[in-house]
Amino acid sequence: MGSPEGGALLVVGDVVTDVVARHRGPLASGTDTAAVIRTLPGGAGANVACWAAHWGCADVRLLGRVGAESATWHERALTAGGVRPLLVVDPQAPTGTVICLVDTDAAAERTFLTDSGASLRLAPADWSDSLLDGVGRLHLSGYLLFSESGRALVRTASRAARARGIPVSLDPASAGFLAELGLPRFLSLVTDVDMLLPSRDEARLLTGVPDGADAAAELSRHVPLVVAKQGADGALVARGGSVLARVPAAPATPCDTTGAGDAFTGAFLAALLTGVDAAVAAVEGCRAGARAVERVGGRPPTPEEDTATTTDQPVRAG
Repeated sequence: MGSPEGGALLVVGDVVTDVVARHRGPLASGTDTAAVIRTLPGGAGANVACWAAHWGCADVRLLGRVGAESATWHERALTAGGVRPLLVVDPQAPTGTVICLVDTDAAAERTFLTDSGASLRLAPADWSDSLLDGVGRLHLSGYLLFSESGRALVRTASRAARARGIPVSLDPASAGFLAELGLPRFLSLVTDVDMLLPSRDEARLLTGVPDGADAAAELSRHVPLVVAKQGADGALVARGGSVLARVPAAPATPCDTTGAGDAFTGAFLAALLTGVDAAVAAVEGCRAGARAVERVGGRPPTPEEDTATTTDQPVRAG
């Protein structure tokens, strides 16, 4: 899918190094737990961009911030994934690092240890309105909301897009961080956003409503369109306080659920740029999410994927 007629997709968000440790059963406190460990390029924003390109979006651009120690590695990985990298090299902070603990005995559920590093230092000074030239949709990673400079960038970028009539979407990103941010502050930051793509837990947290469908419907009273990812239950499309569509999940055998939501978002946005409606685009998102959980890491495969791309990057948790 994908068509240049819909304009480019510009993603603004995080680029990090993922250290994925797949273990079986509970961690053994105070001693060793056997695991298969891989070092991979990641970050919610970067993953979304790569999945959008993989799903056929002809022009995907990513604005992010990385440390000097891994800038070239990340740039090459993004380029190999079909994304045009617009990376700012931070003179002080290292690239963010996320340790993903994946329990292979628990439906590949994962726990994250996050050092956001340079990604949280992305700021309005890194923005130029010219980044919107030729863009059909702006997508913002919710991780931007968890630093003052990132919040300022969300305001700057979304207002600039709205002034040009470019639609803006945002993925809230993390239930844990959202709990600290709070609903009133969150809503004040997304006034120029026309679409939210929360997970079920994020929608519940933002509304205080326990049922996933009711939470999506309630959230759509605040933002024009809500596409709520429901994991193994597929996705919901809500507008104006009502659920308009329920899209079933595609079948999959989970290996690693890291990045499944990013895969959904990337494929969904790629489809949306072709002119289909949100329910049809959500079908593509569910297909991508199913494909993502059957691989290790948060990115789709690339033609140039090889051992060096996935294992040679040094980790620096700085």
